[in-house]
Amino acid sequence: MKYCFRLATVMLGLILWQPVAFADLPEAKAKPENANVVAARKAIAAKDFKSAIGFLTKAVQESPNDADAHSMLGYSYRKSGTFDKSMESYQKALKIDPNHRYAHEYLGELYLDMNQLDNAEKQLAALKKACPWFGRCEEFDDLKKEIDAFKAKKK
Repeated sequence: MKYCFRLATVMLGLILWQPVAFADLPEAKAKPENANVVAARKAIAAKDFKSAIGFLTKAVQESPNDADAHSMLGYSYRKSGTFDKSMESYQKALKIDPNHRYAHEYLGELYLDMNQLDNAEKQLAALKKACPWFGRCEEFDDLKKEIDAFKAKKK
């Protein structure tokens, strides 16, 4: 019984002293988003993909390891019909972050645009592994819908 009381006292002491022990540590500050990425998001929302490409080209020059910017650049190129540059941008995003869900989703859609169902389904399989809820996430669901629509159209 004395052992349990001592253990409880030590645990309570650790819990109560934790805020004091870590009080001097600086708070983590969120890194401000790249201004070109912010402008690109607005251009994409307005379906102005040419402007988005310009902003995102600058963004990836400034931050070459930003997988989100590369993925958005690929999206903008795809929506403007420049499939080769779109493919290159998605591949860069996936090289930086192999589990980047948007890059997998949009690369799958690019493959559908290029009439390559098998490659689109490979991206769906990659999303199944990358999604945290046993293969279920919005990107997986969206690509699955696109693949199903593609198959229905081919019948």
